[in-house]
Amino acid sequence: MHPDHLVGSSRGAVAMTLTRVQLAGRVALELRGAQYVNLGIGLPTLIANHLPSGEQTVHSENGILGVGPYPAEEELNPELINAGKELITLTLGGSCFDSAQSFGMIRGGHVDVAVLGAMQVSQHGDLANWMIPGHMVKGMGGAMDLVHGARRVIVMTEHVSKRGEPKIVEECTLPLTGAACVDRIITDMAVFDVGKDGLVLQQIAAGVTIGEVRKLTAAPFAVG
Repeated sequence: MHPDHLVGSSRGAVAMTLTRVQLAGRVALELRGAQYVNLGIGLPTLIANHLPSGEQTVHSENGILGVGPYPAEEELNPELINAGKELITLTLGGSCFDSAQSFGMIRGGHVDVAVLGAMQVSQHGDLANWMIPGHMVKGMGGAMDLVHGARRVIVMTEHVSKRGEPKIVEECTLPLTGAACVDRIITDMAVFDVGKDGLVLQQIAAGVTIGEVRKLTAAPFAVG
């Protein structure tokens, strides 16, 4: 991974993995040039703190263009929230509008990149990130629209669940958000591209070996 983001933290059986802040910094490297970018609920919202000013315009499906970094205490405004109900800032020139217009933007193909979290992602690029059967779910959010409306979909996730189970699998067992929709997977251990023949490992974090990645990945992959 990028040299500025290679120092990891100790996490159980894995020797070294990226912290959540470092992971956000690594994913931010994917976002360069003038783009409309949607940052999904959870981990992806951390990316806003790492984006260079004036390049990307961050979209939130509740009806915002121009989401900025998390606010300092003196910047708190209870009327400015993202789709995850977190307090945010608005960049200069940012705008707010209704959710119908927001989803029209997504469905019309005007979002260049969507960065989404995952419960599971398969070797074919299938994504499951909206519900676990038997658990309370408030709603599916905008992910189902984003995986088909955005021009590029990046999954940002920790490599294993809190229970130590691999999130990258041969076939998703949880309800799908979208099929064959993911272009790249970036975890706290590695970076994979989803190709026509399956996963291709492109990068690993310092302190992590390919053997460790294979042990904690429940799907086959080639090494790029």
